[in-house]
Amino acid sequence: MAQKRTYNNRVKIGNWNEDLFLGEEEMKEYLNKRERGELAVQKVDLLKENILKPVNLSVTNDGLLHFGDVVMLVNMGGENRECSAVSINADINSLIKTPSPGIQAPCGVSAGRNIQPCTRTAFIITSVDGSPEGSILHFGQSFSLKTTSGFAMGLYLTSDLQSFQKCAKKSRLQEVNLDESCSFLSWWKILYLNPEDRLEFEDQPVTANVKVLIVHCKTNRALAVLEDQVLCTRYGKEYEVAAHTFLDSHKAEKDNNHWVLCTSDPAGVALALVNRQPSAGINKELELA
Repeated sequence: MAQKRTYNNRVKIGNWNEDLFLGEEEMKEYLNKRERGELAVQKVDLLKENILKPVNLSVTNDGLLHFGDVVMLVNMGGENRECSAVSINADINSLIKTPSPGIQAPCGVSAGRNIQPCTRTAFIITSVDGSPEGSILHFGQSFSLKTTSGFAMGLYLTSDLQSFQKCAKKSRLQEVNLDESCSFLSWWKILYLNPEDRLEFEDQPVTANVKVLIVHCKTNRALAVLEDQVLCTRYGKEYEVAAHTFLDSHKAEKDNNHWVLCTSDPAGVALALVNRQPSAGINKELELA
């Protein structure tokens, strides 16, 4: 026989007092977190609201790159890789709220497939040798790449020799991340794309919106995007970024290492020049002019 219920629904059984107390405490904790903006959904909204905020890239009137320019680092893609840009790979665990909301260092980077200029993808070309802001950047000259101030906290793109404890998560190659200190580990230089003409263009002005190599000064390894290492981030599936030089059979760098430092054109249309890359011959004429 089925057991017959001998009490009504208003009868309190078991540890009802403790359950009631715990429920009240959980509700009080939830309300306090909501008031402080510490709920996960609030952190996600705060992150998206700030890190995806549009940023105006610098306008280049002479077609060259200058110290202080705000640019995007775009890889045009390859056979098995979509066009992507170096992006701040921050999640809610990377957020700090005091004294103001921002990203906590160190923070990772990835190659995002959304190449819209925003806080997440904008970098400032910063001098490390005393060159004044506004002066022209030259091939082989050391510089740093810094995120914008404010929410992105002005962090520097940094790398160092890989070790067992410090390397890229998936590929185990040389890690690239963002750090708050500007040291020799955050120094980079730009090399001409064609290795046969590289010495000829040493110390020549760097043209904006053309393919170049971005090489780490300490380790002499080129910034690279890895199409075979996909990261699942809060922004979708993106490619891993590392410092590693990929060479083909002719000892020339592969398209994994080809980057475009994108600016706005004089009309103010961001990335307009990315879709009409000039040929190597035109690049040579522009840079020697």
